[in-house]
Amino acid sequence: MSEHFRVHGGARLVGEVDVVGAKNSVLKLMAAALLAEGTSTITNCPEILDVPLMADVLRSLGCVVVIEGDVVTITTPAELNHRADSEAMGKLRASVCVLGPLVGRCKRAVVALPGGDAIGSRPLDMHQAGLRKLGATTEIEHGCVVANAEGLHGAQIWLDFPSVGATENILMAAVLAKGTTVIDNAAREPEIIDICLMLQDMGAKIEGAGTSTLTVHGVDSLNPTDHRVVGDRIVGATWAFAAAMTRGDIRVRGVNPHHIDLVLEKLRMAGAEVTTYEGGPDEGFRVVQVERPKSVDFVTLPYPGFATDNQPFAIALSTVSEGTSMITENLFEARFRFIEEMIRLGADARTDGHHAVVRGVERLSSAPVWASDIRAGAGLVLAGLCADGATEVYEIFHIERGYPGFVENLRKLGASVERVSA
Repeated sequence: MSEHFRVHGGARLVGEVDVVGAKNSVLKLMAAALLAEGTSTITNCPEILDVPLMADVLRSLGCVVVIEGDVVTITTPAELNHRADSEAMGKLRASVCVLGPLVGRCKRAVVALPGGDAIGSRPLDMHQAGLRKLGATTEIEHGCVVANAEGLHGAQIWLDFPSVGATENILMAAVLAKGTTVIDNAAREPEIIDICLMLQDMGAKIEGAGTSTLTVHGVDSLNPTDHRVVGDRIVGATWAFAAAMTRGDIRVRGVNPHHIDLVLEKLRMAGAEVTTYEGGPDEGFRVVQVERPKSVDFVTLPYPGFATDNQPFAIALSTVSEGTSMITENLFEARFRFIEEMIRLGADARTDGHHAVVRGVERLSSAPVWASDIRAGAGLVLAGLCADGATEVYEIFHIERGYPGFVENLRKLGASVERVSA
């Protein structure tokens, strides 16, 4: 209950904001550095809590990791520790992405089951099934995934669902396997393309990045490299929704606008004027909303569909829009926990299984609310900007796992927000 954000409603957000590298990419890129002996440098890293946590995981494996601002330098030894069971493993979901590199490089791994956001079940069945196809044995023992392989070989792998994590782990194991691996129904997210680009720079042979079929021709070894993290499309989308909700005018730089094409199209349908800027240092978009937003329906789907990470913002927008919206959640069953907190703020919302029906109100009302995950927390802050009075958002460590300088950026855009320690 001690530290929280106090958000004063009524501000129209106006100005410019820069977005840095993607949280959902940087941690996987850090894990990819395990695949090559030597020093890799990753730039444009977000200054968020998860990065030093992932650094602790890598240090427990024998790496030397130095973090200086938005630059992370990782020196990987010739002989890695194959046991990733440090305390940091329990604090972030993405830590499981060391499984593939350890199996690929060490031919064995003991990886503690990870922690992370409370948004529903995310089992590791597909991760393990893919590694077994490559020739490894896997099982769960004493809270850890234990994998062993005398040698990895290429395989034809079909994913029942285009899981980002499973695609990444199988990909990072396959780059050092003998022969050719084909991953069908692979995830297509920009973060998958980002890790493919880094692996290719390291010497991996990968075809089909950004499509549903990845073909990996195994190589004997990889080399360290330097890589710049792709811009964070979810953070970019957060600012886009913030502009629409507060009837503001926000210019966002550092995100490829095509990575959030569907978000921007939905905001156009809600009445926003959207301008995109492609390539170069000013790459990004601008969202201007003058009138009250119109209601829009949303359905979460794997990329290039509407991202589940953006679902809390869709609900938050719907609560202040004119008309009734239906939001369908197809990926994580617990994501609708966010609606319980929105109801505290006066939202007119009901859930039924995978569906939520939200009837927009002219203005929300302030209340104390609790963040259950990164995006829910950010969504509650945006809702607080559209509420009468001061809204207090608790459990803010969630927000800070995904948004570097969140309060500072909000203030720069004209919001009245402060961190309160009491």
